[in-house]
Order: sequence, then C-alpha cells, then structure tokens
Amino acid sequence: MSQTYYTIKHPAENELIIQKSKFIAHVTHIESETDAQQIISSVNKTHWKSNHNCYAYIVGKDNKVQKANDDGEPSGTAGIPILEVLKKKNLRDTLVIITRYFGGIKLGAGGLIRAYSQATSAGITASGIVERLPVILYRVTLDYSLLGSVENSLQHSSYITNETIYAENVTLEMSVREDEATDFTDWMNNLTNGQSPILKVGKSFVEVNLT
Repeated sequence: MSQTYYTIKHPAENELIIQKSKFIAHVTHIESETDAQQIISSVNKTHWKSNHNCYAYIVGKDNKVQKANDDGEPSGTAGIPILEVLKKKNLRDTLVIITRYFGGIKLGAGGLIRAYSQATSAGITASGIVERLPVILYRVTLDYSLLGSVENSLQHSSYITNETIYAENVTLEMSVREDEATDFTDWMNNLTNGQSPILKVGKSFVEVNLT
C-alpha cells in the first residue's frame, strides 16, 4: 500500500533581508533527483551573481534520497539547516534552494544557521503544504436508471467523482482512498444490486490542503 505524505502545494519564491544580506528561497516540488539537479542548475544560471545558492532536498518513497549542499558557506551552516526544516515539517519530494546576496555583515556560524532556517521556513509558508493521499482509480458503468440514487449516495460519501461520462450508459471515473477500496466495491455493489461493472484502472494521489 502506498503511503500518505506531505509535500508543498505550489512552487514559490520568498525574499528576506537579514543583517543586510538578501536570502531568496526557491521552493519546488520534485519527482526525482534529476528534477532537483535541473532546477538547481537553472537557479545557478539565473542568480550567477549571488554569493551562494545553497540547497537541500528530500525525494522518493520513505524519504530515500536526502541531499544538502552549503555552496561555499561554512560547512554545516546552510544545506543541513535547510534539510532539517524539511525533515521537521515531514516534507517529501521537495527542493529548497536559498540564494544569498551578501550584504557586508558577517553572521557567524550560529547566525547563518538561523538565517537559512528562517528563510526556508518562510519559503515553505509562501508555498503552502498539502497532504497527498494514495487513491485507487475506478471506472463504474451505470444504467441511467441507477444514476440518480448513486449520485445522491455519493454526495454523502468520502468517494470522489472525477468525471461523469454520458454515452449509451453512464461512466463514473472515481478516486477512492486505498484504505477504503474494499468498502467501496461492496458499497457500490449493494447500491446497484451488482448490476454495475466496477473496473480498477490505476493508482494516483489526491491532495488535501493543510496550509
């Protein structure tokens, strides 16, 4: 069974000024390390005049891949603090790059850790967080005579109708949480007296906004 997990809602940029240095957070959803490296390369090209483009990301099932990079900042003062914020917020498939333009005031190791942590948290707040719930995709074929009662029952259920297709029969394209799959097929068979074919067509995720 797939796992429920948290990730960012949408890509975002957020800027903070800390002790005259500019910290720009770039927060992005990724599906692979290849995605991460392509985005890091793009930010490096866009902000080639910056002093640092530090980053961290977590990607893959069970948070399999975790990477952090200080990009010239003192060891452990940038990439790891970014990564720790991602871990604290239980985020997966997420890349955060913090671009720093030095403002002339040295922050020291503790100041840098606080600054990169703060910039990361602010960037994630700007992006928002969603919970991704694993679902099974079903296709249910109904006779028109059953449509009214089925639609009425669906309005009072947790099952999601993605699309309704009207042809010789009615086809419902549906998303059902994995932990409700058995209940759903039993429920639909009882509702239609076993007259409606229920076909499992794939797996996906649905997103629930948290922030």
